[in-house]
Amino acid sequence: MAMTCLCVGPKNSGKTMLMTSIQYPGSVNFTTHSVNTVGTNIYTINFTPVPNENRPTRKNQKRSITVRELGGEMAVMWKNYYAETVDKIIFVVDTSNLCQISCAGVLLYSILVEPKLQKAKICLVLTKMDYAYRQMRNEALLMLQIEKLKKQVSQDITIIEASAITMEGVDKIIEWLFN
Repeated sequence: MAMTCLCVGPKNSGKTMLMTSIQYPGSVNFTTHSVNTVGTNIYTINFTPVPNENRPTRKNQKRSITVRELGGEMAVMWKNYYAETVDKIIFVVDTSNLCQISCAGVLLYSILVEPKLQKAKICLVLTKMDYAYRQMRNEALLMLQIEKLKKQVSQDITIIEASAITMEGVDKIIEWLFN
């Protein structure tokens, strides 16, 4: 059965650039730009596991997952895409924009309390780490009240720092998607 994954977050949080850099590694750099997604984008992420002694793999055992990015402009309509079949959610927050983090917190909380998403695994991606200074990560997590939140919700929340431009954290997101 195909796994369902949504990528959401406030507008201008970096969802499109991040998903593009995951789907097409090396295609995003400092000159790349995108426009606000009004609607959805569909990304197919391919993955070929590396065999190791603990997890042998068959030759050409290529896997893929389809990720639907929902534009931040249409946050009020995200509920139309929720279903019991949503297995994973990538929630993207721009750590270089502290003003946006409060908005991100409200959107994240609305996802976490949604009855249809109680079994979904959540990946909180702190993007634009190449623009932010290191302390902003801690400020973002503090503003989102993540430690308190983790104790109160049933979903498994994974936090990954990432940059679409430097590719920091992209491998961790791919690993999270396929585990």
